[in-house]
Amino acid sequence: MENENLNTPLGKILSQEEHVTPEVGELIEGNVISIQGTQVFVDLHPHGTGIIYGKEYLTARDMIRALNAGDTIKAKIVELENEDGYIELSLKEAKQALAWGEAEEAIKEGTTLEIIVKEANKGGLMLDWNGISGFLPASQLNAEHYPRVESGDKDAIVNQLKKLVGQKLSVNVLSLNPKEGKLIFSEKGEKAGSREKSVPSKYSVGDVLECEVTGIVDFGIFLKLEEGVEGLVHISELDWSLVDNPRTLYKVGDTVKAKIIEIKDGKISFSIKTLTENPWTTVEGKYTVGDTVNGAVIKHNKHGALVSIEQGVAGLVHISEFESEKDLKSTLGLGQSYEFTITTFDPKDEKLTLSFTQ
Repeated sequence: MENENLNTPLGKILSQEEHVTPEVGELIEGNVISIQGTQVFVDLHPHGTGIIYGKEYLTARDMIRALNAGDTIKAKIVELENEDGYIELSLKEAKQALAWGEAEEAIKEGTTLEIIVKEANKGGLMLDWNGISGFLPASQLNAEHYPRVESGDKDAIVNQLKKLVGQKLSVNVLSLNPKEGKLIFSEKGEKAGSREKSVPSKYSVGDVLECEVTGIVDFGIFLKLEEGVEGLVHISELDWSLVDNPRTLYKVGDTVKAKIIEIKDGKISFSIKTLTENPWTTVEGKYTVGDTVNGAVIKHNKHGALVSIEQGVAGLVHISEFESEKDLKSTLGLGQSYEFTITTFDPKDEKLTLSFTQ
């Protein structure tokens, strides 16, 4: 019985102390011995003979069609010794494992990949790379590909994104999580570098320009400096007050005055609010902790309610003062004004917290 065990793949491994025992889940390299029907036999010397069959054969049959005896392949071990004494292998899982490895390398090296868009949905685009399904969020598209739907209608946005299906995009790997099967791409990285020379040298940080609004998106507005040159005013740079939707302030075709605050990697960033006085500088000394003030509720979030006491000066009423988020929203209605007590006030750090005066 002992001699029979030594003739099995696992027995051979154990009998050769100088060789490291492979493990389930490990990638292993071998030469194809033969392909017989729906079975592929692989020489895994010195560990024994491997086999690809059953569901592993079916899921990898497209790859197997291109194989011939003598070819060297990499496969993933799914079982060290089956009932017939073979080491069971998976080509499909090996290919995916190698692909995840390449994706990790692509992040480290900043490699640009050329990938064809497979599908579109309301959040962005689906890309298929080396057998892995990846996602390109709409927010990571370049300006020329971002769906500029002025109304913000979700169906209209999807229709715009569908126009990119079938096109090849230059993307970078933004993040990955092999365990969860998540692969996120960004189109911005490569494009930024390729467009760096397109920004004319006559533009500098600090320039104040009159520009035309060419696009409005959820995260800001695009401004045209000249033909072929655009910049972005991020939503946080539109106004000192909270802006939830840039479409409430601007429309395509408007002429606005903006200041260049950054030119980096071929992208121009503007600010509109810096052309006006920061309201926090005007309230220093006007309020102090313990003061009772009148404020308007301008937003609810998971932390509480954001309350404006002056144009551009707002603070948080923490949710801990209420029984639940529902209680908070029913007590402090959006757009409604109430009396609050100032609990923290630091104009230099633009920090303000309030307590609801019952």
